[in-house]
Amino acid sequence: MGLWTLIQGMLLFANGLAILNEDRFLAPRGWTMLEVQRGNRSTMKGQLIGLIYACQYFRIMLVFFNFITIILKLIYG
Repeated sequence: MGLWTLIQGMLLFANGLAILNEDRFLAPRGWTMLEVQRGNRSTMKGQLIGLIYACQYFRIMLVFFNFITIILKLIYG
């Protein structure tokens, strides 16, 4: 496994986190930002909620990175 494969895997993981819907998936499980704002920031669950919301916040950058990745895969195979 090379560095490029690892970067692609992280990009796919970030894409998966970015598409999670708060109303349909996160809220029924108690994974909203209200949980983090209540003081649970240092827990593992709070850190994961922060990661999910960070990926959702940077969706436009993810689209750009996906575009670059697709172009590089088309050029270099």
